Amino acid sequence: MFVNKLMILDMKNNLFTFTSLRFNRWIGILLFITVLISASCKQQDNSGIEINGKVKGTTSGTVYLQKFYNKMFFTIDSSKIESGNFSFASDLKVPELYGLTLDTTAYPFFVFLSKGDKIQVELDANNPDSIKITGSVANDLFKNYKQSTGEVKIDSFIQQNPKSIVSAYVLYREYSYRLTPEEIEYNISLLDSSLNNTQYVKVLNELVGVLKSVQPGNKAIDFELPDTLGNTVKLSSQFGKVILLDFWASWCPPCRAENPNLVKIYNKYQEKGFTIFSVSLDKKKEAWLKGINDDNLTWTNVSDLAFWNCFAAKLYGVRAIPSNVLIDASGTIIARNLLGEDLEKKLKEVIEAGK
Repeated sequence: MFVNKLMILDMKNNLFTFTSLRFNRWIGILLFITVLISASCKQQDNSGIEINGKVKGTTSGTVYLQKFYNKMFFTIDSSKIESGNFSFASDLKVPELYGLTLDTTAYPFFVFLSKGDKIQVELDANNPDSIKITGSVANDLFKNYKQSTGEVKIDSFIQQNPKSIVSAYVLYREYSYRLTPEEIEYNISLLDSSLNNTQYVKVLNELVGVLKSVQPGNKAIDFELPDTLGNTVKLSSQFGKVILLDFWASWCPPCRAENPNLVKIYNKYQEKGFTIFSVSLDKKKEAWLKGINDDNLTWTNVSDLAFWNCFAAKLYGVRAIPSNVLIDASGTIIARNLLGEDLEKKLKEVIEAGK
């Protein structure tokens, strides 16, 4: 019996060993298949982007890769120029607008990138306006758009290019400030759903709601910001007068060109119940104060010095400056974005109606 038990035990051990070997063999096969599938997926994964470039006029220095957000560019990577060459490689979840800058350039070169793009770039250190980009379909489309003559109808442009990031960007950057909320909604509907997660479509969807809340006929939304002395001032402190809520910045040439007209109107109507409440999108207080002094803006001036992140600008859906909101003595919005003679004509009408 003892021998038989040993034999049985040995048989069981052999069976266990055989079974283990078979199990390990299958695990090995499965792991091998997994590696093959993973490698295949990596080969088919086109979410990455590659930028390879050359810089004329210099063999050293740095090229900076910047990402565009809220009308501003933020550096996210850099590449040393070696023998006139540079390169970047990155993942890309959604198509985006990027920028490239050199140590010697103040403003970025625009580069539209989509998943799987492998582009070639040629920069000229001695000619900041010179850039040659190949390998980006979106960038080619944007270049053609900028070179087009005459006014581009945004709805037609989107219908011709519904899946392009350029369509979403152009609507966001160059048309949103001159369209009604309903027109923005319509143009968003023309875009392919694949663009819904881009920052441009997200901002546009939010903008629609904001703009609807500050259209003529609605009550002006109150807010408070620091004035030139650091004292917090509310917009509502001026209610009871006809108010021009003015958005501007010292760095904005069109704003500075409009300021003499505002000074003229203010001097003409201030004793008739009119005032101006200016919100600056400046970043530096010194520049803001100098602009006020140089342009003789003697009314209430406020700013949070937050550039395009200005709280009041977001509150009123301001996407370009100069921009303004005309508010009557009861605090009701009566007009938006009137400049020059159009502003004075409307103001005269309102002042005389309030007599």
